[in-house]
Amino acid sequence: MPRPKQRTEALQERGLASALAVLDEEGVGGLTTRTVAQRANASVPAIYEVFGDKAGLVRAVFFEGFRMLGDNLAALPPTTDPVEALRRLADAFRAFILANPVLAQIMFSRPFADFDPTKDEAKAGLKVRKIFVQHVRDAVDAGRLSGDPTDLALILFTFVEGLAAADNAHRLGTSRQSTNRRWHLGLNALLNGFQQGAR
Repeated sequence: MPRPKQRTEALQERGLASALAVLDEEGVGGLTTRTVAQRANASVPAIYEVFGDKAGLVRAVFFEGFRMLGDNLAALPPTTDPVEALRRLADAFRAFILANPVLAQIMFSRPFADFDPTKDEAKAGLKVRKIFVQHVRDAVDAGRLSGDPTDLALILFTFVEGLAAADNAHRLGTSRQSTNRRWHLGLNALLNGFQQGAR
């Protein structure tokens, strides 16, 4: 009688949750199919059956990270001030990166040599990019920013991602007070520059 397939949605969810927990507790170096299998109370072959290989496991984590970030940003409460909405968006992005530092590495820094996202996989961040573009477009349509919304959104996203990564690596200072001050200094300078042509 053939062995029943281990591939189940429950095992996939358990394996993904286990991978996220391993990353959070042990960092990138701790993520192996064996550690994930142990935490998920599954066999290593079962994890391979669900994810294919370690690259497949990292790929699942990569997509889950962007899903979590997108849901987080989409849930921000609305505000009548579109520039304030951009500040809140940037702050929420930063908060996610700081709360999930190792996950952020996988999403933006590619720490695993055996996982290099293809163009299709890079579309995982499409929801996040669309949220940035829509917020910027709202500000442009309200006459608060001047420029092409897609151009401005890409610059804002790249700036925020880079500054959040610097914050994560403790390159903005040693105290939360100093890092907060420098974060807001940089963000306000960028947004003020975007507003110049609209005045």
